[in-house]
Amino acid sequence: MRQNDYDRVCYRTEQREESVLLRNKENGEIGYSFGCTQEGATVQVRLPDGQLDSWSRDECAEESE
Repeated sequence: MRQNDYDRVCYRTEQREESVLLRNKENGEIGYSFGCTQEGATVQVRLPDGQLDSWSRDECAEESE
């Protein structure tokens, strides 16, 4: 995910309180964003089974719903 895309996802997640659908490009998992860590450039995601995970900016992409 490019920096601009990451910034947009984080803005929507943290400022607008939206959950953005993301796909992990390395393992194909999908999840919804619920937070971002700017220092590490990661997105915190909630997986469909309820588990929480953290993906780096480079390993995720926004999905259309």
